[in-house]
Amino acid sequence: MPYCGSLDTTTRVIISGVNMSTAPTTITEQPAPIEQPNATSRPSSSPGRLKRTYQLVKRKVTTREGWLGDYDYGWLCTPTLPFTCKKSSSSSRDPPFYALDDELPLVLAISSGLQHALAMLAGLITPPIIFASSLNLPADVSAYMISASLIGCGILSLVQISRIHLFGRYYLGTGLITVVGTSFATLSTANAIFDAMYNDGTCPSTVIDGVTTRGPCPDAYGKVLGTSLICSFLEMFMSFCSPRMLKRIFPPIVTGTVILLIGASLIGSSGIPNWGGGSNDCQSRPTSGFFALCPNVGAPRALPWGSAEFIGLGFLSFISIILTEIFGSPFMKNISIIIGLLVGCIVAGATGYMSSSTIDSAPGITFLWVHRFKLGVYPPAILPMLAVYVSLAMEAIGDITASAEVSRQPVVGDVFDSRIQGGVLGDGVGGFLSALFTVTPLSVFAQNNGVIAITRCANRSAGRWCCVFLILFGVLGKISGVFLAIPAPVLGGVTTFLFASVACIGYSCDQSYRVLEEG
Repeated sequence: MPYCGSLDTTTRVIISGVNMSTAPTTITEQPAPIEQPNATSRPSSSPGRLKRTYQLVKRKVTTREGWLGDYDYGWLCTPTLPFTCKKSSSSSRDPPFYALDDELPLVLAISSGLQHALAMLAGLITPPIIFASSLNLPADVSAYMISASLIGCGILSLVQISRIHLFGRYYLGTGLITVVGTSFATLSTANAIFDAMYNDGTCPSTVIDGVTTRGPCPDAYGKVLGTSLICSFLEMFMSFCSPRMLKRIFPPIVTGTVILLIGASLIGSSGIPNWGGGSNDCQSRPTSGFFALCPNVGAPRALPWGSAEFIGLGFLSFISIILTEIFGSPFMKNISIIIGLLVGCIVAGATGYMSSSTIDSAPGITFLWVHRFKLGVYPPAILPMLAVYVSLAMEAIGDITASAEVSRQPVVGDVFDSRIQGGVLGDGVGGFLSALFTVTPLSVFAQNNGVIAITRCANRSAGRWCCVFLILFGVLGKISGVFLAIPAPVLGGVTTFLFASVACIGYSCDQSYRVLEEG
């Protein structure tokens, strides 16, 4: 998810569920982290390093300090209720700030990692669900796509967090809690490519009684993967260019306008149609056939597209997110999107709008390459996909800048430039590897920055635990079956909120640029 590096903290929109009125205050009141010793000054003796590691692990698992530390866990779970008196010294309850390499209590590392994973989850599962729906893929393939996306995100996020030194001043990764996911820029472009494939006959479709019905087309997904694989080399090349030069070529007013249009396009092509009952052929409201009702005639409690029941389910999820943002505890705000999904699914399940068929058919355990797609190249998609990678590089620069700011790291100088270079290179390598993982391009996500701001924990141990949870969620196939069972109106209400947030970010980029120009 994109950020604008030129925005100050008070104007950024964090999609992970951060209350905009409180997040900036939390950041500005954080104490500066203790300067960490230079890695080059540490002894390189292997026996000494092993001994120190053993002592650290022993202290972590055998002492109360190692498990809990002095963090205020009650603060993390205390909601902001209306009509309650606020303490004038509320800032004194703020927990300590944990920098990148500070020693972190195990419970805090695990809980922060879980918050990072949950904050990302809705953004990670949405693209594969939409892709599978657009291509009318069977339930088992759809569930696998969700699992593969989660596993791929966990693996490639770990690469970004690790910051591997390559040669000279070049790195792979940022060394921050930088997580990856499927960009919504990729989502909109891939959907346009799928439409073109159905229109030119690459994918099968039938016309019955004047109604066009799309058939399953897994080869289209394979061609998008193959095209993204070869186009990923553009972003790898861009990573060796100066970040300052890239910002001059693609100023915020350009990237902001693109992001704004992407968000608005996704609201119209996916968010609102799903909110009304489904983004498949049922939205044209045919009088007969398999899609005469939404999501189809065989679904439980199928209704015509735009029925009041569907609108109500989507609105319930939408308003649940907003109420959580206003009144929720810091932990709840970090997972407000998941809460919106959960509330909608509970009501939908109780009223008979959910089916357990996808859960029953999903495997207990799965991994990458359980299903494979024939890789190919779709020539008309090369130029749009190259444009996607340019957009991903610009998003990465803004996202890494925001991550560095909220982690109390410098945003100027050689170290910062090397983080930008490593992050953009990791983005390009991630696009290449994700295609081999049967996942559309995975790029830097900014949704977890809100978790860092609220929990005051920028420690990479929390990021590594986040990767563990993402991989675990993907390996447990039944979890993907649960996500696939989410009714379309519930998903539509949540994704409309997400896509609207994307559009707001783009608008903020444009406004920030105009203010700077006028100043």
